[in-house]
Amino acid sequence: MEPTKQTLPREAIDAYNLYIHGEIDRRSFLDRVKKVAVSSAAAAAIVDRLMPNYAAAQQVSPTDARIKTERATVPSPNGTGKITGLLVRPAAAGTQRLPAILVIHENRGLNPHIEDVARRIALENFMAFAPDGLTSVGGYPGDDAKGGEMFGKVDRAKMGEDLYAAALWLKDRADSTGRLGVTGFCFGGGISNQLAVRMGADLAAAVPYYGGAPPAADVPKIKAAVLVHHGGEDTRLVTAWPEYDKAMTAAAVRHEGYVYPDAVHGFNNDATPERFNKAAAEQAWKRTIAWFNKYVRATS
Repeated sequence: MEPTKQTLPREAIDAYNLYIHGEIDRRSFLDRVKKVAVSSAAAAAIVDRLMPNYAAAQQVSPTDARIKTERATVPSPNGTGKITGLLVRPAAAGTQRLPAILVIHENRGLNPHIEDVARRIALENFMAFAPDGLTSVGGYPGDDAKGGEMFGKVDRAKMGEDLYAAALWLKDRADSTGRLGVTGFCFGGGISNQLAVRMGADLAAAVPYYGGAPPAADVPKIKAAVLVHHGGEDTRLVTAWPEYDKAMTAAAVRHEGYVYPDAVHGFNNDATPERFNKAAAEQAWKRTIAWFNKYVRATS
């Protein structure tokens, strides 16, 4: 696999990852960038290049005639009361029942990139639903920095209940085959693993991208087929992966895991080009769709 050449100082990319995960504040992020920049103007340019560019990365337009989209609201009595999100179906499917995929965002809410991922999945002839964990605080605000701040204000346990409610709602829809898969990124990857534990046989497949693993003691509860993706430079998660792999093997969980050389955390997010690794993302996507086709695709 050919690595994506990083055109910014690695220290700046690492600082951005710490910032978006809430491990450092914006001032600390900017200070770290300034230390590796040759001037204030260069630092500003680096920061600008690290910020997401959703318009440039969009692959499937919201008005694409091949899909039908709608905003849906899911009741969540055990969570924050309700959760909204984007529901996408291939237009050619009509009222045909389809296997369903839940798409869970990173820690900034349902931003345009995750909506685009849901539309991409719909073009693979699945029904996709991307819920917004920020619903209870007004929804994704249109800005990732603000979304990250809002994310920190939501009761995490209640948000988890909201996402679980979204999974059950999607699985039980009349236009679903009743077979459900889940994929998620970063925070959403961790939630994908948690849902695999919680839902047991009600979940057919889980594909976490660079998400935290569940406790080893919970792994035997997993009945879904699990496909794991990590970037080779994502040291913390890569170091933790062998334990998860070992636990799934011991519990006879159908699973595969891949570590992509030279890819950093967030390598699939083409809206952040300085982290995006095209070769790794394309290979991971092909594996993801093949996994869903194998384990979620309706057979009757």
